[in-house]
Amino acid sequence: MMKTEQLIDSLSQNVSRVPRHAVPRRIAVGLAAGGLVAMLLIAVTLGIRPDLSLAMHGFSFWMKWTYTLSLALGASYAIIRLARPAPASLQGLWPLAAPVLVLVGIGVGELARTPSSEWLAMWLGRSWTSCPWIVLTLAAPIFAGLLWSFRKLAPAHLRASGAIAGLSAGAWAATIYCLHCPEVSAIFVLTWYTLGIALAAGLGALLGPRLLRW
Repeated sequence: MMKTEQLIDSLSQNVSRVPRHAVPRRIAVGLAAGGLVAMLLIAVTLGIRPDLSLAMHGFSFWMKWTYTLSLALGASYAIIRLARPAPASLQGLWPLAAPVLVLVGIGVGELARTPSSEWLAMWLGRSWTSCPWIVLTLAAPIFAGLLWSFRKLAPAHLRASGAIAGLSAGAWAATIYCLHCPEVSAIFVLTWYTLGIALAAGLGALLGPRLLRW
């Protein structure tokens, strides 16, 4: 009868070495492919804002981009950790709250400088009814790219991996959406951008156990 050690030795023979950065490289390919599709969707359907070069000299554009990009990078790092078939603590995700807290501070300062009669208009902007749904739609191809990445990986926490993949897809989608969105209020971004990102994360949590099973 074969002993456990002998079984392990037989299974480990002729196993090719996995490159050190294989996981982040595959995740990056999936994100890049999905992001390219999302950018094409923006360019074809909504269009890049015509004053983009001028907007990039203002605070509001970089406020939005810093917020969404920091969430996207943090979530992408978490995906790399969760994509391996090893126990991974979710406690390391707490830095993702930092961009939200910073934007809350900016929003409070913004409200303090604005007459209360203008708060509702600042909060709703001109596109509050469509913004979250556009972000969610743009997140779909990015999430699909991440699903392709996971096909050769082995996540152990399927629901958490799905949620973080959705969060990453939503945050990257919001980053791309900044190329079109003319809204300038921090409180608008905090509410409606975050809602779109949260919807993508929630959908990812629902689909994770089904689509990430291996």
